[in-house]
Amino acid sequence: MRMSTWIRQHLAAVRALLVLTVITGFVYPAAVFAVAQLPGLDDKADGSLLERDGKLVGSSLIGQSFTDSDGAAMVQYFQSRPSAAGDGYDPMSTSASNLGPEDIVDTAARTSLLTTVCARSKQVGDREGVDGSRPFCTEGGVGAVLSVIGPRDAKGEVAQPERVVSVNELCPAQPFVTTFRGVAVECAKEGADYAIGRIVPIRGDAPAEPAVPADAVTASGSGLDPHISPEYAAIQVERVARARGVTTAQVRAVLADRTEQRTFGVLGAPRVNVVELNLALDERFPMRG
Repeated sequence: MRMSTWIRQHLAAVRALLVLTVITGFVYPAAVFAVAQLPGLDDKADGSLLERDGKLVGSSLIGQSFTDSDGAAMVQYFQSRPSAAGDGYDPMSTSASNLGPEDIVDTAARTSLLTTVCARSKQVGDREGVDGSRPFCTEGGVGAVLSVIGPRDAKGEVAQPERVVSVNELCPAQPFVTTFRGVAVECAKEGADYAIGRIVPIRGDAPAEPAVPADAVTASGSGLDPHISPEYAAIQVERVARARGVTTAQVRAVLADRTEQRTFGVLGAPRVNVVELNLALDERFPMRG
């Protein structure tokens, strides 16, 4: 009698397993797939893929780098924001640098976030013909940071410096300032540790609102963001127009058409999908060999 009950219970369990397997493993996925293929939903369900002339060229959800084999920006294209995903926009290595605003001192093993931002800002400024300066950056594109060495008071301040070193400018570089509190500023010696000093970032005289926007010098959290701000796009218009042999007004018209506003009018910020914008430019103003 007990064996018969045991068998019935297990047969019921097996039947339930088979029924649920069919429902959750076949019927439900098939239903979801069918709904996803309805007009208006199929594009997003398939990955928001972009095709040109029958060829797959990317996805509107994933950014791309528009650079040549040497990593230099292709002048005929709008440039995306920096990416920390693999070698850049690698969907298999989505990531961020995980560096924060206090990462301001370069080391032998790694460039600080501050110097990375300063170098990018200078590079973008030089490329686009705008002022690439920004607070806490030297004219050479490194973090403007001093190590002020000397006895400290109870608050940790150095009342009278004995030495001052520009920690991100390796010798024989000329420090971005000659003196600090009456003490000559030295360049940094490779491999030396200046952590004994009080680390002091110097703001400098750069404008409070740099001409190069923040998204031009910082990567997104995923490293895959396909969008840039309209402000970053705007400073690239002249270069792109010149490279394509058209007027800035023509390029601005395409840019305006590809600028997305806030979602529902309140969420997020205005943005430009760089991949879609560059595809539209190739369609409207193709490069001539």
